[in-house]
Amino acid sequence: MAGTTPGTPGTPRVLRAMNDRAALDLLLEHGTLSRTRIGKLTGLSKPTASQLLARLEAAGLVVATGTTAGRPGPSAQLYAVNARAAFAAGLDVTPQRILAAVADITGEVVGEFELRTPGRAAEGVVRQVTTALDGAAKDAGITPADVHRLVIGTPGAFDPATGRLRYASHLPGWHSPTLLAELAAVLPMPFEYENDVNLVAVAEQRLGAARGHEDFVLLWNEEGLGAALVLGGRLHRGFTGGAGEVGFLPVPGTPLVRQVTKANSGGFQELAGVQSVPRLARALGIETAEQPYVPTASGLLAHAAAHHGDDARYAALLDQYAERLATGLASLVAVLDPELLVLSGEVIVAGGEPLRERVRSELAELAASRPRLVLGDVCEHPVLRGALESALAATRDEVFDTSR
Repeated sequence: MAGTTPGTPGTPRVLRAMNDRAALDLLLEHGTLSRTRIGKLTGLSKPTASQLLARLEAAGLVVATGTTAGRPGPSAQLYAVNARAAFAAGLDVTPQRILAAVADITGEVVGEFELRTPGRAAEGVVRQVTTALDGAAKDAGITPADVHRLVIGTPGAFDPATGRLRYASHLPGWHSPTLLAELAAVLPMPFEYENDVNLVAVAEQRLGAARGHEDFVLLWNEEGLGAALVLGGRLHRGFTGGAGEVGFLPVPGTPLVRQVTKANSGGFQELAGVQSVPRLARALGIETAEQPYVPTASGLLAHAAAHHGDDARYAALLDQYAERLATGLASLVAVLDPELLVLSGEVIVAGGEPLRERVRSELAELAASRPRLVLGDVCEHPVLRGALESALAATRDEVFDTSR
């Protein structure tokens, strides 16, 4: 009878690797566990759990962290994932700045850096990326060579056929067809690139409002309107990477926008983008002189959410903006029929629960299906957090694989 080769499913090596990964995932979830607790959670015997922990400790993947105390009986050794077993990094790129962060294998952010990019065009994008990454690595007390994987989040999307950034004409310097090759030549680690709104969806699915959901749409509004589509648990990017560029969506209530990529705008962007909120406010007689804050779109909506109960103008602002958001969302719901809609981005989140409830009510009138509508939970640098989560997932799959 022919023997099985190393790594064949069902062989002891693969079964050990599966148990190793299950134990490591449990340690990531719980922080620290005893041998006995790991055995109970995995269904392994005490001797097998002991062998597993000895194997992982020898591989540098777990460390002993102390003992249990304050319980009857002898104390038990506690184990945790070795946080320094590997590091992952993420970048959040906008026209104004690059945010960089490094996380250890447990997901804790250990280094951060912000590079302001206006006036740095002469340096070139490659230099900007390496400067930002170097700064975050230095803050973490490591070198870029210690980073296992990097994920870069940008507006728009890199076309998989041409390698060129599309749908982001407002991001200077990032449109060279050789940019990805240039980055690969200088970065000391593998890197991936992803649309910024898609990374927000990753963050919400791993850590926030979309946990446990396999089909959802995330609508994002900061500098521009965008959406992320998660279908069957996976991001849907489209043929050219442009799935979710809903700002270009033609909608009722606005003139038809032609040559949308040159205009970097479209019907839904004109109807419900950041620039529409001050226009609505002015039409309702909300004068900026009476406001004790800079009248940004998010500031206006936050003020409206706080005062809509005692000022009809603010209630009307929320009503009209909610109708605009629901107009575009209705098209997405009709095509995708998602289980969940997540509203995210500074402009939308500023409207809070009063805006969310109005969007829900409007959508019930405009769409045949009724997906649950929630506000996003990941509010602090969600693009960067999504980039880190994406980089960590790939890093863990590689570093935690003990079958090799």
